[in-house]
Formats: sequence, structure tokens, C-alpha cells
Amino acid sequence: MQFAIESWAPEYGVAADGSQLDEVDNVVDIDVEVPADDWVPITPSPEQQPERLLFVDGVRRIDARVWFADGDLTRNGVCASVAAGSVVCTPGAARVDTVAVRRGFFALSAPTAGPIVTGHGTYRYVPCPADTPEDLYLAIHAQMTSLEATVAHEHDAELVVFDGPLRGRNDPAAVGYVKTQHVQYLPDAQQRVLGRLGDGQRTPVFLIGGRGFTRYSWYLRLPGPRAQPLSGVVRCEIVGLGAAAAAVARADQVSAVLPRFASAPHKDPRAPQNLYPIAGLEQQLRHRLGDQLFLERALRRAAGQPSPTSPSVSASAAGTAVMSDDRGNR
Repeated sequence: MQFAIESWAPEYGVAADGSQLDEVDNVVDIDVEVPADDWVPITPSPEQQPERLLFVDGVRRIDARVWFADGDLTRNGVCASVAAGSVVCTPGAARVDTVAVRRGFFALSAPTAGPIVTGHGTYRYVPCPADTPEDLYLAIHAQMTSLEATVAHEHDAELVVFDGPLRGRNDPAAVGYVKTQHVQYLPDAQQRVLGRLGDGQRTPVFLIGGRGFTRYSWYLRLPGPRAQPLSGVVRCEIVGLGAAAAAVARADQVSAVLPRFASAPHKDPRAPQNLYPIAGLEQQLRHRLGDQLFLERALRRAAGQPSPTSPSVSASAAGTAVMSDDRGNR
């Protein structure tokens, strides 16, 4: 495969916020736990706290933009790295349990495309239905989600907290933990209850259905300073199977245990939503991704391109720019 590495910033033109994947075409049932007119803040009262928790998270990074020859056409793709891992928390202790890394070349399905082998590892080819920035990003995110599921596949935890929505994961022990709210699932009358939540309180449970995946969900207020009515409010979700009473009991259990992991503003700018186990895991995962500039240089060597510090790099960059102009993507 003939290819060239783009000289522009690798993240250019590609989404960087997973919140853009939030669904908006959902059917919501707000009468699961209490009738809609009876919505008020609820203080959870679980019968038993889980002794063993597993926190799972993933990170992704675009290492380089790639242009490759497909016959007489020039197509674009990206080389990206994803990592996922888990932290086990037991009474008085927390440790990183598993970390895994994958690297991929994400591009439109084409007969000339294939893996990119460098002196420091292989970017396996991941065919995509199109080569728009959105399609490439969705494919990268799908790889990260898949790796998260692999990391959490075999566990003995009573509660598995995934940083982000469940997105089809059906583990009965799993909880999706959504830190930022970009979609309003509730009617305005019930949405106002979020602003009245006290520290550690939750909303009633409601049911979200859409795209073949149903889940029970609720909002929870973590302890911390309040700059605005929704400060410290997160959304949790579990698989939408089983009786509503079981989902309510699970919501109580989760809502009682998560606040103790809430971060403090002087330690984390995303406090209190960025839970301590997840924050520590993110740091480990980004370290395991490796140095982006080092990997980009390895990709350039594999493409036969000069190093960016070489005097001839401007000619290479100009050639790549012509290729991108031919595609009309700038």
C-alpha cells in the first residue's frame, strides 16, 4: 500500500468529544418508579454495599492522518491508538487490574488498503463505511468500546462502572456513568427535579428505549461546590431487563456507593464528576498509548517520508497538501 503521512495536526477535522454520540431519538418512560406528577429527590437507602467494584475506562488518540493510493484516487484515513483498562476497588484499597492497547489504520473499505507495519508495531487495517471525519471517529470509538468490553469480560465484581453510556453492553453488573449531560431525556417538569437534588440524592428511575437497546436510568448529585443548578449531577444507567423493583434497588445501591469516589476541585478540574479511580486510570492509559510524536516518526519512516526535521520535509508536506486539495477536504 502506497501511503503518506499528513503534515497537519492529526486531530484536525475529527471530533474529540464522545458526547456527540449521544442518542436523541429515544422513547422515555418516566412512570417506572413513581408517577410523573410525584417526582421528588430520593435519598437512597441500600440494604447492602458492594464489597468489590470494578471501574472501566478507555482513551483514544489519533496518531497521524494518512493519505493512501486507491488506483488513481487518493483517499484519507487516520492511524489511531486506543487503550482500555480497569481498576479494582475493595475496602481500603484500589489497584489497576488490566490495561490493553490497540492500534489501527482506519480508512474507507478499499482493495488497496491494508495494515501499516512500523518498526514499533502494526496498525491493523479497520475498514470504515465512509471516510468522513465522523465515520472515522465512530470507528475509533467502536474499537475503544470493544476493548473496554474485552477488559471487563471476566470479572468477579459486584458492580462494574463503565465511564460513559453502556452502548449495548449487557453485563447485568454493569453501570453506565455519564459525566456530562448533552441530551435532555426528561420533560421540563421532571427535569427541574435535577436542580433540587441534594448531595447523594437521586431522581426516580426512568426507562430509555431506542435503537434496539433499552436501559433503566436516573440522575445522581455528587457532593461538591455548586456553580450552577446541575453542578455535580451525573446520569447512571443499567441494562433495561428485569422488574422495575430490581432496577430501583440497584439504583439505590449505586447511588449510595458512587459519592464516596467523587473527586475534589483542588485535585481535579473535572470534580466532582471525574471519580478518583477513573482519573487515576486515565493517567495510566494515556501513558500506555506511548508518545504521539515518536509514533508519527515511525509511521513516516514506514511511508518512506523524511523526518519533519529534515530540510526536505516542506516538499513532502506540499505534496501531501496537493493530495488533500484534490479531495476538496480543506
